[in-house]
Amino acid sequence: MPSSISSSDALASGASTAVLADAAVLAAEGIAMPQQFERPGFVRLTASDRPGVAQPVPERDIPPQPWGRILLGAALLFLLLMAAWEAYWRDFGAVPGYRNSNGAWAEQRRRIDQGEGSKTVLIGSSRILFDVQLPVWERLSGERPIQLALEGTSPVPVLEDLAKDPNFTGRLVIGVAPDLFFSGFAYRGEAIEHFHKQGPSQRSGHWLSKRLLEPYFAFYDPDFALATVIRRQEWPQRSGLRRDTRVRKLMVQYGPDRSTRMWRKVEVDASYRALARSIWTERLTGPPPPMMDTPEKAQQLAAAQIDRAARAVATLRARGVRVVFVRPPSAGDYYAFEQKALPRARTWDVLLQRTGATGIHFEDHAQLQGYELPEWSHLTAADARRFTTQLQPLVEREFRRQEAARGQVAAAR
Repeated sequence: MPSSISSSDALASGASTAVLADAAVLAAEGIAMPQQFERPGFVRLTASDRPGVAQPVPERDIPPQPWGRILLGAALLFLLLMAAWEAYWRDFGAVPGYRNSNGAWAEQRRRIDQGEGSKTVLIGSSRILFDVQLPVWERLSGERPIQLALEGTSPVPVLEDLAKDPNFTGRLVIGVAPDLFFSGFAYRGEAIEHFHKQGPSQRSGHWLSKRLLEPYFAFYDPDFALATVIRRQEWPQRSGLRRDTRVRKLMVQYGPDRSTRMWRKVEVDASYRALARSIWTERLTGPPPPMMDTPEKAQQLAAAQIDRAARAVATLRARGVRVVFVRPPSAGDYYAFEQKALPRARTWDVLLQRTGATGIHFEDHAQLQGYELPEWSHLTAADARRFTTQLQPLVEREFRRQEAARGQVAAAR
């Protein structure tokens, strides 16, 4: 049979005896079988090669290849590209640092339920995260606080979460960034849910990342991810859409306990500092969100956030937790926006009156003024250390006053 399939192959593949009989009859009568396409050995058989036969599961023959050398070449190419990507970001000014991930926040939050509930806890937005330096606080007080501030996020949801936790009986410092606190905006609000629902695989993934990747690779930062880099290119803007530039990298976490300082590039690179300011300007001068597009709506929203904070603070104080609010410095266009859109008399003063808590506002203390804020919202690393040195004794003084007042009330009873 002038075919690439022998009779034994046909039988092995399930060819019917009727097909073979027809072939024998044609051969006896001198009629030549129709020529079939001669398939190379590495091309799998098709249905036309097996007429009248049930089709088996297709099998693709893999040609022999030097798989060891291919694997080695792929590994070398991967290492080369990764080294080039790391070198590129190192040259840009990036340095290795711990990721500000939900897993990192959950790890610190978990400390409260693992026996450290009597400690000082810091909550707030990026100003408390950047500007309060944990090593300096520890040197002054003998205790290293638990850092639970979240950038771009109101502390009210974290405050409510702590109020529900009977294990927290310590001292609470609450940072107030007016545009976030009084709007309830929670860019990182999912961190709280992540803490409550974090599973074993998520914990192990964070553990591996923190020990094997974060301390060694500068490119291992969400701001340097390839997808992020591609997204922030100057793509054509569709008509009718407002420009919305993502906030760029501003900080470095230099400790596994979320110790954070401003990224040096923001301090020394004038063009990058101008970029950071332009992003703030874009957000400060753009149209307000729908729930704040009139002064009346903005005031109602602020009142709702103050009510939430007041209820949570009342719960905490009933449990013996001491609470101090802190308004860190801001400057330039950012400070001007806060003064106009969220004046102190309608926000900060009302917050302290409604909660009955004490507060430390940078405008009220000379030692909390005169700092350098390169992009108007956060202190340089050096000034953050100096700011913490001045802030910690003020906070400690307020805590002692609260303790004395509680003692007097207890004695009167």
